[in-house]
Amino acid sequence: MVKASDVLLILVAILFPPAAAAFVTGCSCDLLINICLTILGYFPGHIHAFWLIYKKMQAEEKYGYGGFHCTYFGYHSVQLRLRL
Repeated sequence: MVKASDVLLILVAILFPPAAAAFVTGCSCDLLINICLTILGYFPGHIHAFWLIYKKMQAEEKYGYGGFHCTYFGYHSVQLRLRL
């Protein structure tokens, strides 16, 4: 299900793909990859940004909002363990 924040993220990706990559993954290797792809050509930067948004939306469906952690190889669930 697409939320308003996802639509806003897609609009940001259309205007400036590295900003969308930064919002999704933070300051990570994906941001550097997106900056390089955008410099090489505007279209490859778009594809990468949309792919990151798609993977984030998939992770939110699978694990719930905020129940995942972005890694270089994809999204993984975050399981909190409480120590007593």
